Amino acid sequence: MTTYSFDNKSLFRDGKRWFPVMGEIHYSRYPDCDWKEALLKMKEGGVDIVSSYVIWIHHEEIENEFDWTGWRNLRKFVETIKECGLAMVIRIGPWSHAEVRHGGFPDWLLEKCPDARSTNDEKYFAEVEKWYKAIYEQVKGLFVKDGGPIIGVQIENEYGHCGGLSGAEGELHMKRLEKMARNIGFDVPLYTATGWGGAVTAGMLPVMGGYCEAPWDPRITEIEPSGNYVFTHERNDHAIGCDFGIGKTITFDMTKFPYLTAELGGGLQVTLKRRPVAQPKDIGGMSLAKMGSGCNLLGYYMYHGGQNPEGKLTTLEENIATGSLNDMSVKNYDFRAPLGQYGMPNGTYNEIKLYAMFVHDFGVKFAEADTFLPETNPVTASNFTDLRTSWRSYNCKCGKKRGWTFASSFQRRYKMADHKNIVLENKEYDVKFPAVDVLDGDFFFIPFNMKCGESEIATSLCTPLCRLDNERKAFVFYSNARPAGGTFVKASNVASSDKTDGTYYQFVGNPTDAEDIVTLTRADAEKAHKVVSGNTQYILITENIMYQESGNGKTTLNFQSDGNIRFKIFPALKNVPKGLERKSDENGFAVYEKSNCAKTAPAVTFEKIKEDENMASYKINVNAFEGLDDAFIKIAYTANCARLYENGKLLDDAIYAGDDYPWLIGLKRYGKKSHEFILELDTLEKDAKVFIEKWPDFGNSFSLKKVRGIESMAFVNTKIIL
Repeated sequence: MTTYSFDNKSLFRDGKRWFPVMGEIHYSRYPDCDWKEALLKMKEGGVDIVSSYVIWIHHEEIENEFDWTGWRNLRKFVETIKECGLAMVIRIGPWSHAEVRHGGFPDWLLEKCPDARSTNDEKYFAEVEKWYKAIYEQVKGLFVKDGGPIIGVQIENEYGHCGGLSGAEGELHMKRLEKMARNIGFDVPLYTATGWGGAVTAGMLPVMGGYCEAPWDPRITEIEPSGNYVFTHERNDHAIGCDFGIGKTITFDMTKFPYLTAELGGGLQVTLKRRPVAQPKDIGGMSLAKMGSGCNLLGYYMYHGGQNPEGKLTTLEENIATGSLNDMSVKNYDFRAPLGQYGMPNGTYNEIKLYAMFVHDFGVKFAEADTFLPETNPVTASNFTDLRTSWRSYNCKCGKKRGWTFASSFQRRYKMADHKNIVLENKEYDVKFPAVDVLDGDFFFIPFNMKCGESEIATSLCTPLCRLDNERKAFVFYSNARPAGGTFVKASNVASSDKTDGTYYQFVGNPTDAEDIVTLTRADAEKAHKVVSGNTQYILITENIMYQESGNGKTTLNFQSDGNIRFKIFPALKNVPKGLERKSDENGFAVYEKSNCAKTAPAVTFEKIKEDENMASYKINVNAFEGLDDAFIKIAYTANCARLYENGKLLDDAIYAGDDYPWLIGLKRYGKKSHEFILELDTLEKDAKVFIEKWPDFGNSFSLKKVRGIESMAFVNTKIIL
């Protein structure tokens, strides 16, 4: 049985320090037939732990009528997590928030217990106990002690920060819920509680949050720069917490618990009033800042988007009419997450995979590393002038300090100063990097005194990505820091240690030729995958969507594309898999292709059928696509909101966030037959009281509601067995 524990610095797995990546997906918001693919894509992105709310109203919307079928089949979901080789933290509430109606509380519960959460009332606890027991019946036998994937349980959410009691009464409430769960049988090594903004944790393992913007903010202007881009010992997100000083609104002793996150925004779910858009660098820069601040778990909410299920009595989204602060989409819960509501990866998926690949191979030592913030490091997000820096290091048996230095000149939606000819130096560690340029928008971490096989890198301007533990060792880096007055690496390449470019690698003494250094451009690193087949490890780079699975001693690469496949790989494959052709060699990489196989996307047409002052309606026709595994349509539109219907049923909806963000809809979910959709567009007025980062051009019009174009895309799944 795998064991899990923690100390004040990090988690442990089987007695070794562990830096995992956690990603949230809500099973009840995603088709059960696609769970395995979704989880394998999450795993490919570097997720080790799957987290998910068990949302009460999704299962017991009508009192005593539980629904654990289809999308709501919790047991099947947990069993699929196990099948995929992942761990799980199950978030059992009872309150979730999760942008759900009443935060997940069924209407009947609030009728019986109108003061739920804000009292230590036995009547409420009795209802929660029934709910916890119902969850337990679905997951019993699937805890890690039983050989299952569930390693942790989260109790409540934001209790004492977003509703609930505070102080001694709040502690009593949380302890009561924890004891209840334990007595029912939730026997796991990790009990967690959200810890930001004054939330009560009651001695459980606190997990923190951080979002690059605040869609829940009632203002319709630009808001303050986010503190999530500075290196700081503060664990609070001051957009979801309160800015009263470091640790002032935290209810636990930070010296006794590791710095872990459960809600780094993997994207943002826009509201009707506020519509900020999370870009890949926004999430990457935030992830780097957390790592440089001592964080030892990157947990993303959401990692995979979804769609609200059908309600039996009402729609199930958060809305103002039921007392919430925000109006959300009725169906759409895409969240602009790394994996969208239809399973499509975006740029954020590639961006944060860089950090996950690193911690998978170097996380034991990274989790051991202490964090040092120089006096010159600014700790307020409004400082756009000074360079932000941090150091993480650990003691080597040889007496040296080994570790990584962090630098950033990135602040979402704000101009930062350029820093040219900067020398990153730590005299205490006896470390001095070559001069670099850190320009507006740059952020990176780079290693010092890094052991690479028989050689040792004193400093490098490239960031470690992973290592290949073959008979001949290889260490994979990517170009990440600019040499002063110079450029990034221009092309990915492979060289033995003694033949690397001295501009980017500075060795201790003379490097040997006993190992290889693989240097990727950052663009190639974002498209890189570590593949293990038999006793050989590879680094594979592809523009295609790719995820892998293992079984029966074989590794299967699953490609999703228009039918054409291309990748480069190091080392070269020992045998060329069926269906592929080795086309060329490229700077030490072997290039393989399956070409001239492109499939035709289904034809799509649209026409306006109705328009009045408030709304325009369009008819969209899409041909059947039986020869494809999936097809997508991309709707470019300008309007306030959009809704897609078929046969009078609402399938999906979206809140407009700008012309640069078309609506991407996966059609497999609605069948491979031909479709006739009705698209409704609500009027967007020029003076609408909403926040949009980049408003459309209204020209001479006062309002807009139009489709600018619709295109379709074809996808086929191709399996390559190594």
